[in-house]
This record gives sequence, structure tokens and C-alpha cells, in this order.
Amino acid sequence: MKQFFLKLFTWWNSQTFGTQLWTWRFGELVGQDEQGNRYYRTRGGKIDPTLHFERRWVIYNGYAEASRIPPAWHGWIHHTVDVPPTAENYVPREWEKSHVPNMTGTPQAYRPSGSTLASGRRPKATGDYQPWTPGS
Repeated sequence: MKQFFLKLFTWWNSQTFGTQLWTWRFGELVGQDEQGNRYYRTRGGKIDPTLHFERRWVIYNGYAEASRIPPAWHGWIHHTVDVPPTAENYVPREWEKSHVPNMTGTPQAYRPSGSTLASGRRPKATGDYQPWTPGS
């Protein structure tokens, strides 16, 4: 019963009931990535009359977080490339990097030098910087 209500009311946990129904009626499984995310398109690659291109969507394995889509699938789902990574003639582009998840909010998050979270102390300002003092 809990799973039914989760599918009915939550969009951030895999898929909703509506998405599941739409996928069942109109979707065609294209492939699955190493994280278990499943990628779909309109059955037969049919062109949507409203959008003028085929619909493509992902059903996440767990929490819906867009940064979990690997570069190869990101290119396909955003219509940058027409060939999905599961096709035999797929060749990754030279500029595609390996997948790195979004680490914001974790201890592994990017903290550039100068950030108060990087080392606990901000480096001294250089150059002609003069701090403002009241009355000057």
C-alpha cells in the first residue's frame, strides 16, 4: 500500500504512476546504464506532432537526480546525438568525460582556494585591495 501511494504522489523517487502508465502505453525501452537508469523513447521513434521530434525520457533507479545521467546517455536524451549508447555503431565523442556524480553538500564537494570551507582560513588578499573602514 505504501508503494502505491509513493508512486501516486512522489516524483523524486523513480517514477510516478502517471509516468509508469505513459511508459507502458507509448514507451519503447532503448537501454539501461551502469547505474540502473532506464531510457525510453516513443514507440518506433515516432515523431511527436507537438514537439516535432521524438520524445525521450529516463526513469531513474532510485532518487531522481539529473546529474546521475552519464555523458553518453546525456547526449542522446538531449538530442545531441541520434545514436543511443546501446547501438553497435555508437562511438563516444572525444570531449565526453567519464561520469562524476554531483557531490554538492557532501565532504567531497568542490571547494576552490579562497573558500572559507576549503581550509578554514581565507588567504590574504593581494594587490591594491584596501578594506573599507568607517569614517574614511
